[in-house]
Amino acid sequence: MTIRLLLVDDHAVVRSGLKMLLGGQTDMEIVGEAGSAAEALTETERVQPNLILMDIGLPDKTGIEATREIKSKFPDVNIVALTIHEDEEYFFQMLDAGASGYVPKRAAPEELITAIKAAANGEVYLYPSLAKLLVRDFLNVERTADEKVNLDGLTDREREVLTHLAEGESNDQIATVLVISPKTVERHRENIMRKLNLHSRSELVRYAIRKGIIKA
Repeated sequence: MTIRLLLVDDHAVVRSGLKMLLGGQTDMEIVGEAGSAAEALTETERVQPNLILMDIGLPDKTGIEATREIKSKFPDVNIVALTIHEDEEYFFQMLDAGASGYVPKRAAPEELITAIKAAANGEVYLYPSLAKLLVRDFLNVERTADEKVNLDGLTDREREVLTHLAEGESNDQIATVLVISPKTVERHRENIMRKLNLHSRSELVRYAIRKGIIKA
């Protein structure tokens, strides 16, 4: 499947660089670009991408607001944040808005490509050093006893799968580590999301971080 990409960034030079980097990928096609939130919404409707690279600092609205609006109108479009911001506030807001990935602009090109492919496959991608920083910071915050022990009825295996999912691993990777089949991983994931009343992998990631059960 060819990944149809829409590039959203208010700096033309950044979009040009992305086109040079991603245009050479055989499984990716740049179908449009936008320099504002309004243009992003218009272009999404016009070119029908299946993935958007979204900057947070846009001139008319934030990329967070643009992500929320686009996901409400085009829920099947995956969005990956590509931004200079690496703090917890923006990270959680983008996940809440419906983003499937978060990559800092300082990331290596191969990291961005990995994030795009993961999001296109319906997975959540968190830039490794950023995810570890957020988890480490969170674990330093005092949590209530309920947050420490309440796992909402998850089995030990489901908690283990949840940990790997929240760290951005694919079903195949988890299956290899746990020596089970990808179908079994998928079944565990479905059971986890049902028990926790979650509806997306973004919500699942936030749950794991909030409960402090991600491996630091």
